[in-house]
Parts: sequence; C-alpha cells; structure tokens
Amino acid sequence: ELLAAFKGCNPDASLADVVLFAPAMHVAHSMKEVEGSAVCIGAQNVSKTGEGAFTGEISVNQVDDMGIKWMLVGHSERRSLYGETDEDTATKVELGLKKGLNVMFAIGEQLSERKDGTTVDVCAKQIKAVISKVTDWSKFSIAYEPVWAIGTGVVATPLQAQETHWQIRTIIADLAGEAVAKDLRILYGGSVNPKNCKELGEMPDVDGFLVGGASCKPDFTTIITTAQDLYKK
Repeated sequence: ELLAAFKGCNPDASLADVVLFAPAMHVAHSMKEVEGSAVCIGAQNVSKTGEGAFTGEISVNQVDDMGIKWMLVGHSERRSLYGETDEDTATKVELGLKKGLNVMFAIGEQLSERKDGTTVDVCAKQIKAVISKVTDWSKFSIAYEPVWAIGTGVVATPLQAQETHWQIRTIIADLAGEAVAKDLRILYGGSVNPKNCKELGEMPDVDGFLVGGASCKPDFTTIITTAQDLYKK
C-alpha cells in the first residue's frame, strides 16, 4: 500500500530524485511495485568484499545485477551497532562508484560530540576518509544525520542544519574545490516529517532529505512533493 501511494503521487524525475532504500528482502518486490514510475529503489547496505565465500553478504556486483542504481553507505546504525569504520565506508564508496552506482554517504555526530563542540571535526574525519575514493562527484551525495535526532523526534533546528551543512560544504571546497562543493547535494536526515520538511528545505545549503520513520507512512508523499517544489533540478 505504501509503495502504491508513493508511485501514485507521480514523482517527476526532472524535479527531484526519489529513492527508497528498502530492506534487502524487499528490494525485488519493491522494484516491481514502483515499475513505470520515477521512484528508484536503493540498497541499505553493501558488502565491503567482492564475490566469494562471504555468507550473508551482498556485493556491489549483485546489487548491480538486480538493476539497483543507488546504495547507502555509512548510516549511523551501521557505524554504531555493527562497527563499520571510516575505512570500511571508504572501501564501500570506492566499490560502488567503480560499479557506476549512485552513492548516498551518511555522516553525523553523536549527542556527546555535539555538546563537546566537535561536530565539524567528526564530520570532517568521516568525509576525509572517503574523499580520495570519489571518482564521479555526480554520483556521490552526502546525507548529514545528527545521530541524536534520528528517530527521537528531536530535530535540529533549521539554523543548526544550515550551519552544519555550510560547514560540510566548506570542508568539501577545501578538499575538492569550490566547483565540486557548489554542485554537491547535501541532504539532511534526522526526524524529518511532513510538517518540518519545508522549513528545513528552505535553508540554502540543504539540498534534500534522508527520511527514516516518516518514509514508512502514507503522508511521505507530502515530503516528496515538497522536495520537488523546493529543488526542481
């Protein structure tokens, strides 16, 4: 029903990209359900290894074989619950881009790091780990997700989001040049919902959203239409 609702709102690929990062077990079904629409299905995670005896892993080649065009790397839950390191994310970014996939790279700080004033240091460290692996900036996006705001109902204020996004863009400019930084899409993730997405999206350095719980509800279509109105590629 959710996929039918998302497909039914008729997203326009000329205005914005709409990507649903589905659980691995549901990817094939999801792709079938949204067929014929501008909704894309992405992989929530990929293996840092290639093909071989790696039980339970899903390689980038397998993702590509399924026709999946997007992959998510570095989500805070992968980092904090499964021990994914900066080096692991760099490997996955490299593998994905080499295969021609679009990579959504998630970064962000814990609440203790926000309180300590080290948000920029944390984000810079995570970015620097992968920067040398980015071979096609048109297929690479960053999602800033303050970990303390994910699924908690606590949202960074629009000004907090804008400040950090501006700092991230500045880091990219220093490392890869002003032109790259200007064109790079930096998304905000952290308790985004239909009520707050417009105010967040109006910030000059917020280029879209990485949506969690709100994407599992029918009114996620409001976020889709709001993004299309705001960004219009």
